[in-house]
Amino acid sequence: MARIFAGVELGGTKSIAILSREAEIFEHVTLPTLTPDETLPHLSRQLREWAVRYDLAALGIASFGPIRVNPAEPRYGRMHVTPKPGWSGAPVAEALTVGLDCPWLIDTDVNGAALAEYRWGAGQGFGSICYITIGTGVGGGLVIDGRPVHGAMHPEMGHLSLRRMVGDSFPGSCRFHGDCIEGLVSGPALAQRFGQDPAQVPQDDPRWEGVASDLAELAGAILLTTSAQRVLVGGGVTNARPAVLDRARVLLVERQASYLPFLDHDSARTILGAPALGDQAGPLGAIALAMTAAQT
Repeated sequence: MARIFAGVELGGTKSIAILSREAEIFEHVTLPTLTPDETLPHLSRQLREWAVRYDLAALGIASFGPIRVNPAEPRYGRMHVTPKPGWSGAPVAEALTVGLDCPWLIDTDVNGAALAEYRWGAGQGFGSICYITIGTGVGGGLVIDGRPVHGAMHPEMGHLSLRRMVGDSFPGSCRFHGDCIEGLVSGPALAQRFGQDPAQVPQDDPRWEGVASDLAELAGAILLTTSAQRVLVGGGVTNARPAVLDRARVLLVERQASYLPFLDHDSARTILGAPALGDQAGPLGAIALAMTAAQT
């Protein structure tokens, strides 16, 4: 009999409670992410309602961050300091697991999405993948041999400060680092960079070259530090402007192929690519975490 898993994708803008039979989602509830006191009890009630109707095998929580993902920490499952008003220190795991009698696991939303792509998407057949999502912020998840990578915290690749394209004077929009990657290519950063909705900026606008350069620098840093076999870039920029990712591949090869023997124009199309699961990567990421919890 197929096992029933529950998941929560807690996003900065919206949150989704998910119910699945193995990896097949058959029920979900979406609500806006407001304050913790408004959002977490609503999600918890939904999970407890499902627990009455179904024998839940496990719960997976894929949350925006930064969040404490080390089970040895006394405040495991709570938010670190976050720019989202009211959420710093929020007891995410505690609030969502109350009243549930099943294994559970919490991780970042991008680590969850990376795990979903590893299992069912563009990461199948590869030992290590990195998943980058570009939206309100820039997040990075890293999966090696089926396990999301943690350490002192979780990867924060969006806050790397990297080499800028010559002549690009945009100061960046990150409140912490200015011109880190998040401060250069996130949705709000692009709106400031272009002075308008980036969706309205023509593809041939020369300012996209700076964005492609920034993505190439990020991909190069990931390859050099993690040796990931695939770097998947999802979110608004690559979905709406695939030519930007194409240009980033060219720049990546120009800058790194002389040192990295596995990189050339042919391999770059595989190494630097787009996710396969689309908008299902997040919800399936929560389910993938639930499956991991059931195994462990």
